[in-house]
Amino acid sequence: MNFFKILIITFYLILTAITVQADNHDSQQNIVEKAKEINSKIKKQQALKEAGMLPADAGQEEPLPLNDPFVGDGSLGGGSGIKLVAETEEEKRDLSVFNFKLVGIIEGEDESYASIVDENGEVLTLAAYEEIAPGVSLIGISSKEIVFDNNGESLVVINFKNQVIERSN
Repeated sequence: MNFFKILIITFYLILTAITVQADNHDSQQNIVEKAKEINSKIKKQQALKEAGMLPADAGQEEPLPLNDPFVGDGSLGGGSGIKLVAETEEEKRDLSVFNFKLVGIIEGEDESYASIVDENGEVLTLAAYEEIAPGVSLIGISSKEIVFDNNGESLVVINFKNQVIERSN
């Protein structure tokens, strides 16, 4: 029994030694050679730039787009946005607080934002004390609801249960 234990341990040690040696083959030399190649390419590009044969911005990355690719078309800010200044009575009715549902609240130490969505699925993000329509401004943001001031006449509260409640001042 001891013979088999010694044989298994010896076999295990031999395999471990072979594996360790197999992983340690000239990796240092390959890294140094690659670094030299990259350095020579950079020096060639700099020499060509100084000689005026390459444009000044050659080899540089393109700037990133300003829109978020994960959001979709909503971040492009196209012509399908919501007008904040209503000109006709129909537009004023469309911007009524009662036509929106609360979909998200972002609270920070200094600022808070609320995202509301209209019947067409267009999202509008408002900061505290920002007007949604003339005279109708967002005055309060909590973790459960947002409060609008309706021309000083009443307060309109929207919560996450999609309840729109009007309260008198």
